[in-house]
Formats: sequence, C-alpha cells, structure tokens
Amino acid sequence: MTLLRRHLIWLGRLSVVVSIVERLVPDELWELFQRVVPEAPSRPQGGGRRRHGDREVLAAIVFVAMSGCTWQQLPSASFGPSGATAHRRFAEWTNARVWAKLHRLILDELGARGELDWSRCAVDSVNMRAEKGGLTGPNPVDRGKYGSKIHLITERTGLLLSVGISGANLHDSQALIPLVKGIPPIRSRRGRRRRRPGKLHADKGYDCDHLRRWLRGRGIRHRIARKGIESSTRLGRYRWTIERTMSWLAGCRRLHRRYERKAEHFLAFTSIACTLICYRRLTK
Repeated sequence: MTLLRRHLIWLGRLSVVVSIVERLVPDELWELFQRVVPEAPSRPQGGGRRRHGDREVLAAIVFVAMSGCTWQQLPSASFGPSGATAHRRFAEWTNARVWAKLHRLILDELGARGELDWSRCAVDSVNMRAEKGGLTGPNPVDRGKYGSKIHLITERTGLLLSVGISGANLHDSQALIPLVKGIPPIRSRRGRRRRRPGKLHADKGYDCDHLRRWLRGRGIRHRIARKGIESSTRLGRYRWTIERTMSWLAGCRRLHRRYERKAEHFLAFTSIACTLICYRRLTK
C-alpha cells in the first residue's frame, strides 16, 4: 500500500511537471527551438549523470524570465532541473547565440506569412536600473543612478525587428545606426528577403542631421521630430505602437531591473522577451 501510494504521488508530480512545461513551451515553440539549439556535448569517457531534457530546461528559463525570480528561487520540483542547471544551460545557449537565432527564425515565419508590415517602423528606448555589470552608466533622468537602456526598432504593428542594450548615459541618437544595421534579412511572402523599412519614425532624441543623411543614403524615408519646432503632442500619432511594445516587454519581469552582471545575459533575457512577443503573434 505504501509503494502504491508513493507511485501515485510520483505520477501526480510528473503530470504537474508535464502540464507546466507544455504551457510555457508549447509544441510549436519547441519545434522551432529544436532547429536552433546545438547538440548536447558527449562525454568521451562515458558515464556521468543523466542530462535534463532541453524542453524542461527551456521552460525553467522562460519561467525565470517571466516571473523575475532568481535562479535559486526556481522551483525545481515543478520543472525537474535545478536553478544551477538551468543557469548553466542558459549560459551555454547564450554563448551559442540561440536566443538571437530563435528570434530571427520566428521573424522569418512571420514574414513568410505576410505578418510583417515594412511600410513604417519606429525606434525608441527604455531605461531600467542596474546594480552593476557591463554596459551600465549613470542615468541622467534618474538622479545619476546607474542603469542600462534597451534600444528597439519595431515594424508598423509593434513586432520587434532589432534590439540592443547600452549604458543609461548613452544618447539615443548614437544607437540608431547600429539598430538599423542589426535588422536581419527576413523572409517575405513574395520576393527576396528584406531588412530595410520604408519609413522610420523617431522622437526628438534622434534629431540629428547626420542621421537623416544616413537614412536617406540607405533609401529609408524618415520622420524625426525637430527640437523647438514641432509640438510633443503629435509625436505619438504613429509611434504609439512602440509604446505598446514597451508595455509588452514589461510583461517580462526579469527586465524590470537589471540583475545580470554580464551584458550578454541581460541581452539574452531581452531577446527571450522579444521572441515570446513575436511567437504570440505567430500563433494567432
């Protein structure tokens, strides 16, 4: 009777783990992830502990990103791998650029279905405090407290095409060119891949003549607000979509405040949030 009871308890825990993993990593997302994840390293000498499944570890990483908990607070009973195992696999996949590849793969799927509108794009940034680490700096709008900044470009409906991070003291205008260059060549429903929007909207933080010349040289029309000339009340007429995307990013609680010392790890969580936003559009 005791063995039967233990077996039933084990089956109950297993069903809970499976339901949580499938909810956080649906089958479609798992199939896409399998196309970009590197193969597990083999042990030439053999032996060793059994390696946790990639899907369970991915679900644990997504849980950390969305809930904002620390790796030590990860409920291993609900996922299987411990916080240390999930963090170690997260670092391995970050070094292999898995998150950027997954984001680009989902953008390709959206582009092939005609879900991306290249007629108009918007650029902006969002600040958050940071304890320490690379790519941090004193925030001029937060009493000089150290922080980081996320720069992003979205297409007309608000899907993220390119993201980057910097210190909070970096002026927005210095991030525009790297962001535009960082847009990958994305598939289209018809014709060749595309990486240049038809028009770019930006606020007064990007009011620089050399940026206008650079955009014209690449065949991109621009609508950049001019300081001291245009009213701020009309800046959100076409840029409200990127403000909505920032609120979507806030759904990833790990981005509310930067705790990662390594800049690449903070960028990885940003890419995970962008991937989940684009994946939700893909499943509609």
